[in-house]
This record gives sequence, structure tokens and C-alpha cells, in this order.
Amino acid sequence: MTAPILVTGGTGTLGRHVVPRLRAAGHEVRVLTRHARPPEDGVTYVTGDLAAGTGAAAAVEGVTTILHLAGDAKNNEAVTRHIAVVAAVAGVKHLVNISVTAAEHLPLGYFRSKLAAERILAASGVPWTNLRAAQFHDFVLNAFRPMGKLPVFPAPRAVRLQPVDARDVADRLVELAAGAPDGQVRDLVGPREYTMADLARGYLAARGKRRPLLPVPFPGAAGRAYRAGANLSLDGADRGTRTWEEFLAARPW
Repeated sequence: MTAPILVTGGTGTLGRHVVPRLRAAGHEVRVLTRHARPPEDGVTYVTGDLAAGTGAAAAVEGVTTILHLAGDAKNNEAVTRHIAVVAAVAGVKHLVNISVTAAEHLPLGYFRSKLAAERILAASGVPWTNLRAAQFHDFVLNAFRPMGKLPVFPAPRAVRLQPVDARDVADRLVELAAGAPDGQVRDLVGPREYTMADLARGYLAARGKRRPLLPVPFPGAAGRAYRAGANLSLDGADRGTRTWEEFLAARPW
């Protein structure tokens, strides 16, 4: 019997795509989750909380590969440090981490926490692979939902994004988990580059709404970084296949 692959964050936006793809590829899957769940076909759940430092030791027992998808701006460092320590003690052979493009370039808490998590991973002693992905279509959609309720739709000027579909990221992570540790791999971004106004127009069209777009400034150091395109991966990045428009068209509005 082959060892199961452990997925942290397996019930989140990305994990909900990763887990069934691992199963389709023939892997047994173990998911570390804060809430108890009954087993499913080929998927078992271990209750624990990486932020609180509980459950991980039991979750990694007998595991040789971990897909680490858990974390947010408040606890990326803590959860990555904990899973890395537990993985090292257990002799895990491959720890695959998801991060974000331009982590070292954007002066925002989320990006800083992701960069810190990458450094923890690299210093852990566990063989690792790190994939940086652009913001998911889901992230953009969640940001736009409240804006679409306003009489005008604010669109920061001179901001460009390369949103990527979470399913494309999941496909790549499953490939990486099946391979050997490869350190820092090529970034994964969406197939198209958009201005914020482009994304807003696509969202409004998909919802059948009409709103005037209001160009707004993006102040501060983060605004300067975005205006300079520091968030973009233009050279040497892999590109997903699903566009923003295709993502919106498939939504069950």
C-alpha cells in the first residue's frame, strides 16, 4: 500500500479542487481539518489545528508527502513552522507549499507572511517544492461582490492583475506532489493580464449589471508597487488555461 498524501487546508478554496484530483490520480488522501468529518472514498480526516499546534503529529504518521495549503495573513508563519517541524521529525520526504507571486515585492501583510513562510520551508531540512501562484479568480470575485452593490464601481487606476483559476493551480500541485522535491518552481499565473477596469467590466457583464466605473487612486507604497507592475510575473511563468470570463460564465449565480 502506498503512503497517503496529507493535505493541510484541504477543505478550503484550493483544497476542494486538490483533494478530488489526488483521488482521481489514484492517491490515498489524508486531510488535516479543524472539524471532525467522516471518511469518504479514499479520503480520511484527522482533526487538528495547525495554528494552535494540535493534531499534526497524528496527521503525518506514515506520510511521505505533504501538500501544505493552509494559512492566511494572520498565521501563515505559525502554521508553516509547525507543519515543517512535525514533518522533519516524521521524516517526510516531500513538502509542497503554495505561495503567492511577487511575495518579496509587495509591502502588504499577506505577501510578507507568505515570504516568511517560504523562508521557514527552505530552512526546515525537509525536501521541498514551492509554487507561487497569482491571485485566484475567487479572490477577485469576493472583492467585487460588495463593490457591485454600490451605485458606482470603484476601479483602482493603473493596477494590473494576472488572476488564475484555482483548478489550474490544483492541477499543477498534484503534478508536483507526484514528482521529486524541486525547490522553487516556475510561477503560475492566469492566461491573460487585466486592468482592474477590465475585470470589473467582466464581472458586471456576467451579473447583468450596469454600473459606471469610478477610477480611484491606490495610495501608499503598495499602490506604487502595483502601478510599477511589481506584482506581475511576466518572464518565465507558466500560464493557466481558464480565463476570468470562463470562470464567471461557469458560476452558478
